[in-house]
Amino acid sequence: MDSAPVRQGHIPLPGNQTIIEEPATSVRRRKMLTILGWILRYAAMSVLALAFALPLLWMVGTSLKLESEVLAIPPTFLPDDPQWHNYRETFNTIREFVWNSAYLAVLNVVLLLFFASAAAYGFARLDFFARDLAFSLLLATAMIPGIVYLIPQYILFRDFGWIDTHYPLWVPRVLTPVIGTFLIRQFFKSIPIDLEDAAKLDGASTFEIYWRIMLPQVKPGLAAVGVFTFLDSWNDLFGPLIFVNSIEKQTLPVALALYQGEFFTQTSLLMAAATITIVPVIVIFLLSQKYFIQGIALTGLKG
Repeated sequence: MDSAPVRQGHIPLPGNQTIIEEPATSVRRRKMLTILGWILRYAAMSVLALAFALPLLWMVGTSLKLESEVLAIPPTFLPDDPQWHNYRETFNTIREFVWNSAYLAVLNVVLLLFFASAAAYGFARLDFFARDLAFSLLLATAMIPGIVYLIPQYILFRDFGWIDTHYPLWVPRVLTPVIGTFLIRQFFKSIPIDLEDAAKLDGASTFEIYWRIMLPQVKPGLAAVGVFTFLDSWNDLFGPLIFVNSIEKQTLPVALALYQGEFFTQTSLLMAAATITIVPVIVIFLLSQKYFIQGIALTGLKG
């Protein structure tokens, strides 16, 4: 039986078909290029990460310096003798403001997640008259700038007796969770209807289905909305300036502004206060990073 000559790099197959083998040198070259590409990519990301982290590192370093080191020419990046007492002195000054911001942030996150998820479940799963129209009108309210209704809102809160209280800093936010409702609704719509039907067959009520079956399925969406709500409340400067008059009821962003005016020559203490301010934000993000990234990545997969 005749056999066709086999050339290097070819594998004979029945029917005079052949598979061309890639030379070993080409395989090694392609692997080397892939590894080099990954090295360059990670090197570029490391440089960008360092560039973004430099202001944060400079702030922490400055918070540990003596005032003479802060004003030194040429400037130094790291302190010669870290002044840890700067943090103790600063925290004793802003302790009450930290508490005000912390409890308002927690209150906003917990209540907003409840109201937003309940509204989102209703718009995603319940069938009622003009549901889609109501949802469209809800989204349309997000297009109205807050400055437009600031004066009517202030007059309303004044008539309620809420001026110089914390009610204006959380009641409007938790009762009008437009963006949170939209984001969580997208997650509810992505859950198979069979899961809900099975719960109905077992005799579960609408609230039980929402609370015990559906809500645990949307943890990424809840984490994303929770982080955004925390940041919105924690960094709120405008609301406390408008609605709160007493200094003991003010929040941390206002305290930082006042701190800068009171200690305008003590940059190290101001940087210590700023560092204390961003620590909770970093901790919250690190704790919820997994669900937060999933929530951002999966939002909008199903309309």
